[in-house]
Amino acid sequence: MQMDIENMPKIVSLFSGAGGLDIGFHSAGFHTVYATDIWDVACETLRANHAADEVVCADIRKIDFRRIKEKYGDIDCLIGGPPCPPYSQTRHYLVGKADGFADEHAGFAVPEYFRALQELRPKVFLFENVDGFFFKTHQEEFEYLKEKSEELGYQISYRVVNCANYGVPQTRKRFFCVGSRIDLPMFTFPEETHADPQKETGLLPWVTCGEVIGEFDNITEEEKKQRPGAKDYELLLEIPAGDNYLYFTEKRGYPEPKFKWKSRYWTFLLKLTPDRPSWTIQASFSNNQGPFHWRNRFLRIEELKRLQTIPDEYMLQGNMKEQWRQVGNAVPAYMAQVLAGKIKEVYFSAGYQI
Repeated sequence: MQMDIENMPKIVSLFSGAGGLDIGFHSAGFHTVYATDIWDVACETLRANHAADEVVCADIRKIDFRRIKEKYGDIDCLIGGPPCPPYSQTRHYLVGKADGFADEHAGFAVPEYFRALQELRPKVFLFENVDGFFFKTHQEEFEYLKEKSEELGYQISYRVVNCANYGVPQTRKRFFCVGSRIDLPMFTFPEETHADPQKETGLLPWVTCGEVIGEFDNITEEEKKQRPGAKDYELLLEIPAGDNYLYFTEKRGYPEPKFKWKSRYWTFLLKLTPDRPSWTIQASFSNNQGPFHWRNRFLRIEELKRLQTIPDEYMLQGNMKEQWRQVGNAVPAYMAQVLAGKIKEVYFSAGYQI
């Protein structure tokens, strides 16, 4: 077994969280030698699942990546998704809250990712973030990514991906960028395998919630005491599966409208349907922001893991809300596996030595 690990491409993982990227890359035949995150609970999860040879809980600004390279030798691949709140669409609704590089809590994260890239000099890197990173409102940060990659000698391919189009049971859109040294082939994204079944594409239909969490289609005695939707619980009961608060608007023909059109977040009273993938799982547990189960209850952690394609046996540490945050922040493990598989095929296959 040790021999197999020694022959696996070596990864350094940044902003690792619960390890969504690491799970996917491991499934594709990579080995994480070093993983880091600033949240101690996430680091406990990584250690509990033996996600890396070394897990360090620290501020990334204090990490000397040259020492990591000295310890583990040449690093094949750098992976990581810098904290996404500075680039999230919801940030636009927070008056007086700086975004992008100006964010006081995480604005430094993207430059630190590229400091790691400069000090480690891996053959390939994968950078992940919310789709908002690609918006015109973050042109400065996006241009930085392109210019810094070129400056360090990497050519990049990037795309906003809908994870459902690769078999993840969640219409989660994320920005991915894969860079390779300029002496290596340019990365090309794998072809999509799934599509909205309402479109005639010849691809497989989206994987639905019913397929992956249908076996949990029950309500426990404890869940009967809970009231998702908080003070709007009775309204949630009335909303059809697959709909949200917009069901109660004049535009949708509700006789006595209770909300104005687009007056709330899209996720307000949002309810899953077993007939389609989930919408994006949120990083924070909420009493009125969904998605909720179609049986009018909160989703369970084991259901969140299924929707994020995290293995059932993967052990999350912390209390319920801490586990929810870890799962909600994760990259869907299967999406990571698809990208990692293509990276391995292009750069680390037996017929191509680098």
